Order: sequence, then structure tokens, then C-alpha cells
Amino acid sequence: MLAVLTPSLWHWSAFLACVLVFLALDLGVFHRHAHVVKFREAITWTAVWVSLALLFGFVLAPHTVAGWERPETVEFLTGYIVELSLSMDNVFVIALLFTYFRVPARYQHRVLFWGILGALVMRGVMIGAGAALISRFQWTLYLFGLFLVVTAIKMLVVAEEGVHPEKNPVIRLARKLFPVAPDFDGQKFTTRLNGRLALTPLALVLVVVETTDLIFAVDSIPAIFAITDKPFIIFTSNVFAILGLRSLYFALAGAMQYFRYLKVGLACVLAFVGLKMLLDPHGEARYFWQLKLSSGVSLAVVGGILLLAMTASMLAGWREKRAARRA
Repeated sequence: MLAVLTPSLWHWSAFLACVLVFLALDLGVFHRHAHVVKFREAITWTAVWVSLALLFGFVLAPHTVAGWERPETVEFLTGYIVELSLSMDNVFVIALLFTYFRVPARYQHRVLFWGILGALVMRGVMIGAGAALISRFQWTLYLFGLFLVVTAIKMLVVAEEGVHPEKNPVIRLARKLFPVAPDFDGQKFTTRLNGRLALTPLALVLVVVETTDLIFAVDSIPAIFAITDKPFIIFTSNVFAILGLRSLYFALAGAMQYFRYLKVGLACVLAFVGLKMLLDPHGEARYFWQLKLSSGVSLAVVGGILLLAMTASMLAGWREKRAARRA
């Protein structure tokens, strides 16, 4: 039997320190001055973050287990793909928010930077709470599984309602507590309005981005608990997915029409992990009606679903372009 080593405080501290260094370099060096992030820069940074995630999965994650088999690596990669794919849906919502608030392109990276920093804190708290809850009440795994299946069904049958920031209760509260300036003041979140400290529209956008991520996290956090119950793997896969969200946004926001079937694919992924959690929540298949799926099989199924959705989307887009040329 493999001897599993529990990640120590040093592992957690080292990982968080690296994340803080990366974020400091991002904001303080590479994006010190506001500028428009073009596609080439975005795709380069996307490749960097994906490469770092893969490097972590194949080099760092295996050190949490002894022996030649590396189940943690597969669990990390599966969780990372699930979280990254769910983040893509978040990308499109953020694009609609920026359009709604007319955020200048050169200020969008700053909003995403601080939004993602807040998301890291919120998801860390949610993961810790979820792990503690499952550790004490293991039957909650069935609730998580049922929730994911219901969410998947809603994604398939409920029509999109669009983006309505004016209905956001946090925005309403912010407007009651603070005056809001009518115009942007560069990339500042606060300014002076009639001698008083006031929020800029950029601050309201940040608030909506944070609350939007919180809503998405309600789906994504239970989903990864269906892959693994190891808090270190859950947290690190979430962090890498979130860190790549900014560059992913700038790379994909202008190509939303090419991902028309992504939501269907994401619904299928949520349904799969939800059913997996319902059929075998503890990964042990202790009863005859339970079905044990290895981490490798889960990775293959999730990757296959997303690949099929992306391929179908691209083929549909290609057919539309071809039909338009003939018309």
C-alpha cells in the first residue's frame, strides 16, 4: 500500500508564497502601467499559466505520495481541468459585465487582478469549510452530488437571463453606503466627489465580478470534491485555474460565438461529477449499487466531454461562415 504523506504547513506556506510572488510580479512589473492586453500577450500568458499548472501536477503534486504510482497527479489534473472549464463560463459573464459598464479596455486587467485576488480568499474559505463539513458529516457528499445534478439540469433547460447588475443587492448596498462618481477616474477605485470620498464605476464593476465569482464557486467547489477529498489538491487546482482566468478572458472574450456548446459541455461535466459523487461518494464502492471510477477514468471522461463540446462549437461556426459565403 502506498504511504500517503499529508502536506505540511511548509507545503502550504511555500505554495502561497509563490502565488503572492507571481501576483506581485504581474501587477508591479508586467502590468504596472494600464494598457490594452492584446491577443498575443493574452495567449502567451495563458500558455505560461497552463504550463505552470502542468509542471505543478507532474513535479510537485507527486511528492505528496510515496511510490511509483501518482494518484494525486491525476486528481490534480482532473480538478484543474474541471475548474478551468467552469471558469470559461465565468469569462463570458465578465465580458458582458465590462460591456454593460463600458469599462475601457486598458483598465480591465486591474479589475480582474483584484477580483481574482478576492476570489482566491473566498474560495480558500469555502474549501476549508467544505472539507471540515465533509470530514464531520460525510453524508453531505450526497447533498453535493444531488446539487450538482440539479445544477446541470438547470443549465440545460433554463434560458439565459442575461446580466442585470442593477439588481445586484451588493451594488445596491454599496450605493447606499457610499457616493458613486458618475465617471471613471483612471484605474482608481475611489475618488473625490464634492470633497467626499466616493467610489468610481470601476469599484462597482469589481464588486459585481467578486459576487459573480462567488456564485460560480458554489458550483465549482462541490464539483471538485467529487474528484478528490484532499484539501491541498483541491485548493491548488482552484488557484491555478483562477490565476489563468485573466489571460483566458483576454484570449477568449472576443470569440464567444465559437463556444456556443460550451454550456452544454459544462452541464454534462457537472452531471458526471454529481452522479459520480452520488454513486460512490467515498471512492470505495462499498455497496453493490455503487460504481467505483478511477481518477484516470474521470480525467478521460471530463476531457472527452469538453473536447466534444469545443469541436462541435468550432464545426458549427465553420458551417455558418461557409453558408454566409455562399449566400
